Amino acid sequence: MKNKVITADQAIALINDGDVVCTTGFVQSCIPELLHAALEQRYVDTQGPKNLTLIMCAGAGDSKGLGTGRLHHEGLLSRVIAANFGRMPKVAEAAQKNKIQGYNLPQGIISKLYRSCAAGSPGLFSKVGLHTYVDPRLGGGKVNEVTTEDIVKRLEIDGEEWLFYKATPINVALIRATSADPSGNLSMEKEALTLDCLAQAMAAHNNGGIVIAQVERVVAPGSLKPKDVRVPGILVDCVVVADPPEMHRMNYGVMYNPALSGAIRVPVDHMPRMALDERKIIARRAAFELPLNGAINLGVGAPDGVASIAAEEQVTPYLTMTTEAGAIGGVLAGGSSFGSSANADSVIDQNTMFDFYHGGGLDLTCLGVAEVDEQGNVNTSRFGGRLNGCGGFIDISQNSRAVVFAGTFTAGGLKIAVEDGKLKIVQEGRARKFVKAVEQITFSGTYAAKKSQPVIYVTERCVFQLTPDGLELIEVAPGVDIDRDILAHMDFAPIINRRPMLMDERIFREDPMGLMDELTNLNLCERVSYDPQRNILFLNLEGWSVRKKADVADLQKVLVDACEKAGRRVNSVVNHDGCRIAEDLYEAYADMIQHMMKHHYQSTARYSTSSFMRLKMQEALSKRGLRPHIFESAEEAHAAVEAARAAAE
Repeated sequence: MKNKVITADQAIALINDGDVVCTTGFVQSCIPELLHAALEQRYVDTQGPKNLTLIMCAGAGDSKGLGTGRLHHEGLLSRVIAANFGRMPKVAEAAQKNKIQGYNLPQGIISKLYRSCAAGSPGLFSKVGLHTYVDPRLGGGKVNEVTTEDIVKRLEIDGEEWLFYKATPINVALIRATSADPSGNLSMEKEALTLDCLAQAMAAHNNGGIVIAQVERVVAPGSLKPKDVRVPGILVDCVVVADPPEMHRMNYGVMYNPALSGAIRVPVDHMPRMALDERKIIARRAAFELPLNGAINLGVGAPDGVASIAAEEQVTPYLTMTTEAGAIGGVLAGGSSFGSSANADSVIDQNTMFDFYHGGGLDLTCLGVAEVDEQGNVNTSRFGGRLNGCGGFIDISQNSRAVVFAGTFTAGGLKIAVEDGKLKIVQEGRARKFVKAVEQITFSGTYAAKKSQPVIYVTERCVFQLTPDGLELIEVAPGVDIDRDILAHMDFAPIINRRPMLMDERIFREDPMGLMDELTNLNLCERVSYDPQRNILFLNLEGWSVRKKADVADLQKVLVDACEKAGRRVNSVVNHDGCRIAEDLYEAYADMIQHMMKHHYQSTARYSTSSFMRLKMQEALSKRGLRPHIFESAEEAHAAVEAARAAAE
């Protein structure tokens, strides 16, 4: 039996000039820090190895020089293929100065390309990245002028657009685990995440390369249970024990937290409440979009506040939070532990999680924004002179059933106050986020609208909705003046089809919002009233949102119950003014109307001041042979029902 345990220096000495090296790690977690440090030291001491290609998924570092940030020395790298450059700023600077070649590809694509390499496949077909800067028509993911090779191609198969991502064979995999036996079998019992270690190891091994694993400890032969081995020893060439132990921290801020590794479960009922500032206002409004019993992904920054709001409102047990790094369930961690979860239900490999995301498994994602333009395009990858990278943003935003973009309206010095339930802009931010055209398209609003993907943009002072014609202003915070506080700080005029609704006043008060009742539609019956003398059923949907199919089912039940209580077919008047129906739910909503017309309504009239709502409803109703007209005012709708009632009598 070969003993594969050697020193870090001995292992790193096996890397040759020009090798393709991949490394594991997610943000600040699960990073083989000792291996990165040894590679840096070898280059500083010997000027070798030279001209390496670095492949990585998420950023793996602290943005200050640790992790892959150690590999910035001129001549060490010649090419980088990464989803995130922000956590290795000196490497990003080298790419911006054309000193190295660089590609910024979606995190999930890189993650799954490891499997392509392992299987000997030339690459990967995917729709992820279409109509973003990764699309060859918009740059192909290249980050500078010296990067000329096309590794992303657009192809048409059976009349559909696809992107083909070329796989890059891997020579060296730097991975991390908790325990290893002398034969190199690896277990991950104290790791927060498993990431892509197995796929990376298989990719390097099957290409005739080497696999170097950093571990916390070596255990006796035969002591690891077969199902606990996450990477088998046949794939591992070298085992390096981290010394000192600080080089094997769970993440840069935590030496070890057993709740994040799944070793224990901890109480989470008493999370601290957020202060009522702009971040909480945004998170509260976004929380109204949460789908109960749905799968959810939250981005970093303002979006991760949604998890805190869910805990405050005691709805967490009815949601399943996930991270692209592989955590499912539990309470998502923030700060240096971002990507992991306390009390997780399970932790799966990163590439498998992206299979779930790419296949449409997510019900909702809430992500941050840097720039938004009039077409609803979003930029988070390259702005303000910074090459940040997309991370998993493209994978997630393009494939989630519904998307909430969340962030402050302006950036840099924004100060707000909440007084008597009203928002006051004390000091405006220095930088505008709503611009005429984004610097780089990380999310295509036009493509999303074409796919009828529900998308809203939540800020502390207003909410926009994506329509085929661009951004529509649909909600405004109480106390905010549209001209002074919104339009004056945008580079374009949004669509305003009607007077925007006020954002829910509960958002701007210290008391709990009663979010559970809202998400379960417990108060929906209060929107229905019946006049038996005139046999008219009134339904007031003003300010209500149809966010998910369950909302349609809940509304149908309330209406059926009201009609059955009336004991006869009724004439209905429906107020849709200020009601928002998610873009992909108009068909389901029209099916509900068809059911009511067939079984319970004698006649119906609907009204809305939103021309977009009227158009979408008319299209959906016409397909079903129903009267498609939607009135513009309550007076017109009431007159139409009275006429129908009189004719029936």
